[in-house]
Amino acid sequence: MARMPSAVRRRQLTEAAIRAMTRDGVARTTTRSIAAEAGVSLSVFHYCFDSKQALVEAVITTITDHSVTLVREAIRPRATLRETVRAGFQAYWDHVAANPAEHMLTYELTQYALRRPGFEHLARRQYELYEAAYTELLGQLRRDAGFELRVPDGVLARYLAATTDGLTLNFLVLGDQGAAAEILDMIADHVAGLARTQEWTGRPEG
Repeated sequence: MARMPSAVRRRQLTEAAIRAMTRDGVARTTTRSIAAEAGVSLSVFHYCFDSKQALVEAVITTITDHSVTLVREAIRPRATLRETVRAGFQAYWDHVAANPAEHMLTYELTQYALRRPGFEHLARRQYELYEAAYTELLGQLRRDAGFELRVPDGVLARYLAATTDGLTLNFLVLGDQGAAAEILDMIADHVAGLARTQEWTGRPEG
């Protein structure tokens, strides 16, 4: 087997864990099944992760990064702040629609962590990551577009994290894409309305 840097191997194992957990469920996924999914020996797994807590945290962080990377690329300045914000939400939602099982896994991870002694802090870490992701994205918007918000970034970040989390679960249960689009439109309107000024330094695409 070719040698890999440990960070690359950890990423490989984390992605394998996401696939295995999505397919089999968190509780039924073992370190052995993750190693088999990644095509490595069990000793390689234990070299990269010293505990299941470390693995679960890596899974939570990586799943969050999947969406954040797409949104970060989508919120380049457009003709209006509202269009820019809506494009970011659409990028997130396209990922939800294309990968519903992965997003379902995020809720399973939360419940698993809350119910398993010694793992409770990972559920908190998960939701702190959501808030931090929105805080980062709002900061990117403000730097690129040169505007201020009427509320602190942290408050708006918590609001957006809670709203999209609830909307995602609602979609996973009901499967109503049309209703989701209407709500995302409303959230984009709300965020744009919180800009301190109507002046906008974005640019049309093209």
